[in-house]
Amino acid sequence: MTADVGEQVSDAELVAQYRRNSDRFTEVHDRYFRDIYLYVAGRLDTQAAEDIAAETFLLAFDQRDRFDPERGGLRLWLFGIATNLVARHRRKEARHYRALSRMALEPAAEGHENSVVTSVSAQRMQPRLAQALATLSKGERDVLMLVALGQLSYDEVAQALGISPGTVGSRLSRARAKFHAIIDKESVHG
Repeated sequence: MTADVGEQVSDAELVAQYRRNSDRFTEVHDRYFRDIYLYVAGRLDTQAAEDIAAETFLLAFDQRDRFDPERGGLRLWLFGIATNLVARHRRKEARHYRALSRMALEPAAEGHENSVVTSVSAQRMQPRLAQALATLSKGERDVLMLVALGQLSYDEVAQALGISPGTVGSRLSRARAKFHAIIDKESVHG
């Protein structure tokens, strides 16, 4: 059964077609990539969204025989795959920051007293800072990094992330509070 020109086949028909001819899976991509990309971009940055959206369709293609139309449509199945990939991405990012918190900096090679004091202080602070970064939400971490590393203003951060300057301020405030709580806790116990 084929659709007339301009008529879109149903998901069930499309599944039946791509099971007979895997080249038809490109229609799944064409039909749903934008939805998946926009969903992932809303949860992560645009570069990660491109990667994860592409990976979603790669996994869906590899697992195309596992799709069960009785459990829902292709679109929902793809959203499920994308959600799992977003969660995996976030776990990987959190592990990265936890690993940084356990790393020690090598002492500075310079003999100047200020360099030594700065190096020792940085070495002692790095695990706490990385631990604090791991506790932040993605939004809080993005805002903090853009302000601290990118040296962007609230307005610039808002524009870069597509959020309001007020949201930038509240995320930065929450991030600072979390940082202070961890740093203060470590100072008392350390």
